[in-house]
Amino acid sequence: MTLRLAAAQAEAVAAHDTDGLAANATTAARLVDRAADEGARVVVLPEAFLTGYDAAVLAGPLPGPGDLDSAWLDPLREAVERTGVVALVGVALDRGGSRTLSLLLAAPGRQEVVYDKQHLDGPERPAFTPGAHGVLLDVDDHLLGLSVCYDGCFPEHARAAADAGAVGYLASAAYFTGGEHRADLYYRARALDNGMYVAFAGLTGRCGSGDFIGASAVHDPEGRTLARLGREEGVAVADLDPDLVAATRARHTMTADHRASLGDMVRLTVRGTCPRGLSAS
Repeated sequence: MTLRLAAAQAEAVAAHDTDGLAANATTAARLVDRAADEGARVVVLPEAFLTGYDAAVLAGPLPGPGDLDSAWLDPLREAVERTGVVALVGVALDRGGSRTLSLLLAAPGRQEVVYDKQHLDGPERPAFTPGAHGVLLDVDDHLLGLSVCYDGCFPEHARAAADAGAVGYLASAAYFTGGEHRADLYYRARALDNGMYVAFAGLTGRCGSGDFIGASAVHDPEGRTLARLGREEGVAVADLDPDLVAATRARHTMTADHRASLGDMVRLTVRGTCPRGLSAS
């Protein structure tokens, strides 16, 4: 059976207070409804969407896990109950002893922080703690690896999910203007590397002091783009077909041929004079 994936994007406000959190939760609920209208079973939203990815917000007071039970998140809870959609939404959290950039799972009858970003980009490192492990989400017998932004820049992160049985990789991200090439290349490469689907959800528009590219997309196991957005609010939707994953991996066997070790690196040195007519400088 296929599984319809949606990568959703919209502007988030820099949530310095409960009103800002509530505004972002309302936008998240609207995106869940749009994904449901497109027949999606799973939707991934951008990094830190509920709090907003803004330097001042991320450096200041953040909600704790207990705050996620508050009324400001009701619109999101109501949307997943109404639609039956499984939503993964980025949120920055204060866990008391640590701060994390996390993914909140919201599904009918269930709400849980399920994944913490494992690779922290430069400005995030002083304030946040990296996650200790990867996560596979099983939705209707389809295994999906979870990631947050910079995670997807590391081939071994998606590789670990594929090795554990993932047929899809959900990337919740926030790329600043200027990152268009990398956002496109990284996630198509992760799809091609591992013969699996990748759904990339990118924050778009202004959020506090930042300007973001959007570019949400779903890529197939060959790295071909099935659906893509620009900077507009919306959802990119495509069907994940596990039979196509199996066929792709059978035809292009990089996943099976991966070697656990390539041995020691041997260094060779060649020195000498330059070829005639060329200057050493």
